[in-house]
Amino acid sequence: MRWLRPTACAATFSIAALSLGAAMVISGCAAIGLGTSAPAVPATAIEKLEYYQFQVKGYQNTYPHRTILILQPVDDRDFSRAGTPDHTALDGDPAVGISLGRSDEIVQRLYSAPLSGIVQKGIGFSAEEAGMAAMLGSEAAYSPGKPAVTDYVLASKITRGWVIKRRGPNGQYGPVWTTSADFALEITVYKPPFSVPFWQGTSDSVYNDPPIGSFGLGPEDEAGVYDDPGEVLSVAMTRAIAGIFQHQDLRALISQDVIQRR
Repeated sequence: MRWLRPTACAATFSIAALSLGAAMVISGCAAIGLGTSAPAVPATAIEKLEYYQFQVKGYQNTYPHRTILILQPVDDRDFSRAGTPDHTALDGDPAVGISLGRSDEIVQRLYSAPLSGIVQKGIGFSAEEAGMAAMLGSEAAYSPGKPAVTDYVLASKITRGWVIKRRGPNGQYGPVWTTSADFALEITVYKPPFSVPFWQGTSDSVYNDPPIGSFGLGPEDEAGVYDDPGEVLSVAMTRAIAGIFQHQDLRALISQDVIQRR
């Protein structure tokens, strides 16, 4: 930024008005911000979010081989935990987090491709890990009364999805960074053609990198696993998606359900 020079405010005065002129010069230059600079504009970054297949263990092939249609998730996120009032999309890419500096100032705003398609594919992958056959739908809302294409239809809302990367004090190897991601979903499973939900539930995950209190070390000695905040948010998203099919009551309902084949 170019600094304003006092000479830009100066003028020629008569000797009789020298004192008054000097006062006017000082006050005038102060009014236009001599010696000040505009606050830095945060940088922006596009993060890659993805579902990490088979990262969550324990529920693979625990469901009967049924078919399920995955509708497009609705992005209905609550930003009360976001740490910033600005969640405006960037050229159609939704905001997914922020990076904070040493004094908790925002140094970078984080965006990603639209979440709906990413989460829909992730739910499809997770359903197939569970042992089901998944199809991806083009609609977001379930329409009861239509002829059944699959045994079940899954509708979802993304209620949380945010990541915050923070710079802490300098450690022995340089700045210490911590990243926290939060992701949550509301799920409704239908059995066509009925309008009453077959099952409803939620699934959420909070992931910290490095894990809080890991290895019993202090914050300055702990190192994160992931370099990019988008990877940390991807872990939280993966765990929230896999959590859908880890619900024992959903597994029991589908396992005991009798499918009438036509």
